[in-house]
Amino acid sequence: MLVAPSWSEVGHSECIYSSYRDLISRQSETQQMEVLKEKVEEEEEAERAEQAERAERAERAKKMMRPMEVRKEDTTRTQEMLRDLERKLSEIEVSIPEKPSTFTKDAIDTCKLPLSYQSNTPKEEHLLQVADNFSRQYSHLCPDRVPLFLYPVNECNVPKFVSTTIRPTLMPYPELYNWDTCAQFVSDFLSAVPLPDPLKPPSYLYSSTTVLKYQEGNCFDFSTLLCSMLLGAGYDAYCVYGYGSQDLCHMDLTREVCPLTVKPKEEQESAKTDPLHGLRVHSWVLVLSGKREVPESFFIDPFTARSYSTQDDHFLGIESLWNHKNYWVNMQDCWNCCKDLVFDLGDPVRWEYLLSETDKPLLSLTEEEDDGMNDDDDVENLGKEDEDKSFDMPCSWVEQIEISPEAFETRCPNGKKVIQYKRARLEKWAPYLNNNGLVCRLTTYEDLQCTKILEIKEWFQNRKDMMELKHINKVTGLNIDYFKPGHPQALRAHSYTSMQPEMDRVMEFYETARVDGLIKREETPRTMTEYYQGRPDLLSYRHVNFGPRIKKLSLNSAESNPRPVVKITERFSRNPAKPADEDVAERVFLLLDERIQLRYHCREDHLTASKREFLWRTEGDSKGNKIIMTPDMCLSFEVEPMEHTKKLLYQYEAMMKLKNEEKLARHQAWESELEVLEILKLRGEEEAAHVLTISIYDTKRNEKSKEYREAMERMMLEEHLWQAEAQLDYLAPFLAQLPPGEKLTRWQAVRLKDECLSDFKQRLIDKANLIQARFEKETQELQKQQQWYQENQVTLTPEDEDLYLSYCSQAMFRIRILEQRLNRHKELAPLKYLALEEKLYKDPRLVELLKVFV
Repeated sequence: MLVAPSWSEVGHSECIYSSYRDLISRQSETQQMEVLKEKVEEEEEAERAEQAERAERAERAKKMMRPMEVRKEDTTRTQEMLRDLERKLSEIEVSIPEKPSTFTKDAIDTCKLPLSYQSNTPKEEHLLQVADNFSRQYSHLCPDRVPLFLYPVNECNVPKFVSTTIRPTLMPYPELYNWDTCAQFVSDFLSAVPLPDPLKPPSYLYSSTTVLKYQEGNCFDFSTLLCSMLLGAGYDAYCVYGYGSQDLCHMDLTREVCPLTVKPKEEQESAKTDPLHGLRVHSWVLVLSGKREVPESFFIDPFTARSYSTQDDHFLGIESLWNHKNYWVNMQDCWNCCKDLVFDLGDPVRWEYLLSETDKPLLSLTEEEDDGMNDDDDVENLGKEDEDKSFDMPCSWVEQIEISPEAFETRCPNGKKVIQYKRARLEKWAPYLNNNGLVCRLTTYEDLQCTKILEIKEWFQNRKDMMELKHINKVTGLNIDYFKPGHPQALRAHSYTSMQPEMDRVMEFYETARVDGLIKREETPRTMTEYYQGRPDLLSYRHVNFGPRIKKLSLNSAESNPRPVVKITERFSRNPAKPADEDVAERVFLLLDERIQLRYHCREDHLTASKREFLWRTEGDSKGNKIIMTPDMCLSFEVEPMEHTKKLLYQYEAMMKLKNEEKLARHQAWESELEVLEILKLRGEEEAAHVLTISIYDTKRNEKSKEYREAMERMMLEEHLWQAEAQLDYLAPFLAQLPPGEKLTRWQAVRLKDECLSDFKQRLIDKANLIQARFEKETQELQKQQQWYQENQVTLTPEDEDLYLSYCSQAMFRIRILEQRLNRHKELAPLKYLALEEKLYKDPRLVELLKVFV
């Protein structure tokens, strides 16, 4: 790749004159020679230092000539070395895809394209002449540089300037207002096509409308579309023609870590040696800082939608860049890739522009240079400068870029796209393409060959069960389902290894959607732990221990054979309205030991908390009476024993209240088990059904909305037909029987009226007979089916009975409708007859002749 010019070969004076011609035109001859002399001395000194450094590695340079060294040694390379390099490059074999792209000029129907696609306006022709003149001057002054990419042909084989191919467009979708979503849409919507020659830019550049229609394009097509969208969104964006790495040009992400994987940063694999390193042509987008609050300039690769720093090693050099207003040629040396480039497009030394009418401010002259300028030269050059700057960029020849809602929703070609990353595979689908709502799947592998699966992440949309993400760990067998708000059971997440009940699982809930304030429920075969928040009773934690079942049933469940509760532990938050010694912090129900343990909250100025334990005795005395409360049935530890002395009656009432709380806690534990079973049953039904929700605004997929729209269309059509029928000439068929041009007589007028009324009466009778015949036919068929049912009622299967009942229901509906139509026709027929008779008497053609009969 030969990106920067070699000043020694071209001639110092010519190149410097080309770079500084705008300044020299306003300086005197003496100042010009001084500036040239200083530049020549500086470059000769740098050239001598470079030659001394190059002599040390002359032997190594002879064995292998890298593109980066080729560009640094441009100043001393001889014609023989250039021919040797050309011979070596010609020996390199470039692989061409076996399957050619279907996106060719022959496949495009150019007849239907607008006139702007098929020809150039006078202003565009003028621009092409300016660009051709600029290209010839550039080739003469910089012969070692590759030809510029200025005016490739479009799909109609018409040369178009690259800046006019950009059509700034703001899309009507809020998702396409930011650069990242725009880049992702372009990357997903289009399929990449490699350049015909990886060492040269394409000879054609199609319009963005054609590229969107066929959903295919090369890197220049990608960049043009993305730049048009970014400019429409308000960004300072430019299309770049330069050189990229092999991975960048081939859209190879197998050495990149997928951005969706949340793992520590891995070391990048060293890329294999590319014989065309530094020579592969690529196009990308440059976004400069300033507009849309962009703090720092950056690159966007349109193939992958990834953003890169301008210092990134993937970008090896820039030849030129352009937007919809101007075209700039890079005059800086790219021996260090793009790391040392300064993107100040107003600097004519670093960036040579095509049109002087640019929105980039040029470098201003110093006061001394301004004072030394010749006034006579200003007067002479004034007219020329105005003439040169009077030309600006023509409007884009491309039609308005439009993306239909269906195309925007489908995104990927054919609704699916696969991207291979390092140890990962990303698959994307359009919404509603999969019946389970799957839109994205990320598969992570253990090895680089992607044969051993570690985990799978699946993203969903439009599911009725509100599930948005499923995380499957193939190593541990753990599945985690994540839900959006709106699930019938207020589920937030569900972690499990098996959908069978009484297994290890964790359920998280949206506490604001539940009455009990449950946040999380953890279940094992022997325990169940629940966490609460925002409850009136300040309960925050409940832990239930289960024992082995006593009964051995074939189907054990919480409803038919519940697990026996052994221990219940409950914890409460602090209640500021109660003293700490009376506010229970934790209570434990030991059901087998018939004990209840209480621990109170600790005072702020104490280290320990008060405790109390109740012993429940159910045995009776010899007479069968229950044992009364005794002091040994309540064991307590008081932090301040002198402050609280509780009597036995108080302790007895507290113990009886705790027994009721124990029953309630056992019942709530049983209800929690039933709720788990209900959730598991519901999840099983949801996974089997895969019901998707459809917006009421989606008229194509919403059946109810579609039926309503079709009914409204039918009503409008019937009304239109009725209006058209009302406007028909009811006398035309009868007037056609008379000789043309003959004036009607009174007898003919009466005959026309009678024939018209008779014909209308006959049509009313025929319509009534037709409805009556259909009514009788439906009635007879229903009677036959009823008779068949009576004869075969005993041998019918449930499916046959359902079919019979369905038929009877539909038949009765049709019979009812026909009966209503017949009755309505009988009511309206006389009225329609009288209305026609009145119209005939008032018809302008008959009114004078029928006055006698009125």
